[in-house]
Amino acid sequence: MDTEAQHPERDPSSDEEEGSRSARVSEPLRRAPSWRRTSLVGGACVTFLLLLSHFVMQPFLIPSRSMEPTLQVGDRILVNKLAYRFGSEPRRGDVVVFDGTGSFVREEPEGNPVTGLLRGVGASLGLAEPAETDFVKRVVGTGGDRVVCCDDDGRITVNGVPVVERYVMFGDQPSSVPFDIVVPPGRLWVMGDHRSQSSDSRDHLGNPGGGMVPVDKVVGRAGWVVWPFGRWSALPATDAFGAVPAPSAGGHGAGAHG
Repeated sequence: MDTEAQHPERDPSSDEEEGSRSARVSEPLRRAPSWRRTSLVGGACVTFLLLLSHFVMQPFLIPSRSMEPTLQVGDRILVNKLAYRFGSEPRRGDVVVFDGTGSFVREEPEGNPVTGLLRGVGASLGLAEPAETDFVKRVVGTGGDRVVCCDDDGRITVNGVPVVERYVMFGDQPSSVPFDIVVPPGRLWVMGDHRSQSSDSRDHLGNPGGGMVPVDKVVGRAGWVVWPFGRWSALPATDAFGAVPAPSAGGHGAGAHG
């Protein structure tokens, strides 16, 4: 007697139907890992850019005319955050981004924390305007320097030497506000290149710190214009301060005038 089990015959059409159902069910499952991979890659890219922006190189959107003609409204610059991390300090002529809290802004303005977080992320990626406490200006005086406006020819002097500032906006005076200050150690006297449109150290002489920015509040040095593409370039160095001597140890401080 044959005891081997006999396999019933299957309808070929049922096999095709089952295969079709199986394909329909498994198709989303095959797609799902692709979406997850895309999400993971996208998240990793954003995380990498945020880390790069926080520690190394941050894009910065120029929101005002204060640095014309060097920087235009809408320019996106790259700020080198490592420029002053290893013992180096800002030098006269450097274009720097800094946190003005305590010097240009008395206290950080309050706001919606969620909106602030989103804006901070956008600013870190160069997609939104910077925080209200962030500024971009040119260093004109460093610790110990005596900066005076102006000599008989209308030029700013630093440590007694007139400075020819070719980067200043055409038609602007070096300053319409007279001043005579000595920069304390560890601080910077900063000014915009478009002097008539710039709120800078001159406008904060009566504030705590006398309008001078602590070096440790400097975010980094502006190095390149990266947008729009037609303006893609490195920020040019200036030789305006090449003849300025080091400050004398016995320099005299003076209050601001005007």
